[in-house]
Amino acid sequence: MEERWPLSKSEFEQIYARVPRLTVEIIVRNRNHALYLTQRAAGPCEGLWHLPGGTVQFGETLFDAVHRVALRELSIDVKETKDCGYIEYPSHYSKIPDSPVGLVFEVTKYNGDPMVNAEASRGAWFTDLPNDMHPDQDEFLIKKRYLKRTPE
Repeated sequence: MEERWPLSKSEFEQIYARVPRLTVEIIVRNRNHALYLTQRAAGPCEGLWHLPGGTVQFGETLFDAVHRVALRELSIDVKETKDCGYIEYPSHYSKIPDSPVGLVFEVTKYNGDPMVNAEASRGAWFTDLPNDMHPDQDEFLIKKRYLKRTPE
């Protein structure tokens, strides 16, 4: 699979400050149904736990986007996925000029063991929602019963 990225950073910022940006969000679970999350190392969501994900590139199929992002961010080779819904990100467009809509895919079959790249400071398996979770993804994960809130 060839990496296609026809936009410069400036073009990307100019376009996505004005139109919604399509992303894929990736759910990976282990045999115990724990969910793998990564903690952002930089950017506007630095320090927050989140689902690995990324922008769908022009002309890229959704499966290819999931495969590319999972390989880049988690070092896993995706074989099968299932559609799990979508996440809108009002926290982004209320704070920064960005309006992503994430299509969520659970990876149901893959090769390798998840490990993070330089975009994340760390990765870990969770059954309870971490306190410093991305504010738009948390409600999706609770609603879809992927994670539960930690009892207080």
